Amino acid sequence: MAERKEPSQRQLRVGQEIRKILATMVDKGEIHNLEGINALVTITDVEVSPDLKYASVYVMTTNGVGLKEALNGLQLAANYLRKQVSARLQLRYSPELFFKVDESFARVDQIEKLLRDPKVQRDLSTQS
Repeated sequence: MAERKEPSQRQLRVGQEIRKILATMVDKGEIHNLEGINALVTITDVEVSPDLKYASVYVMTTNGVGLKEALNGLQLAANYLRKQVSARLQLRYSPELFFKVDESFARVDQIEKLLRDPKVQRDLSTQS
């Protein structure tokens, strides 16, 4: 199994710029495929491949409502969004965009539930 490398400063910078562009477009209602969704759509993170040709865009909606519809709408608009990103960033290649569910919030909730479990609380208090 290959060891996963930390992203370079350039990858992080490009990812943040793409996130800003897409988040601004969502906030301004410029993505028509999201119009029928009755939830706040948030672009939480963008991870760019080392060659800057691919970008995974992580998306979340309010309480997970309409998440599947939001992902479908964004993926349908991917070529349009790629052109918009390309027009606003000076890159050799415009990264192909792939939209994914941001599951980090669900993991945080799961960990918090585990920490509140009475058995875990008892174990933690005996170690102090």
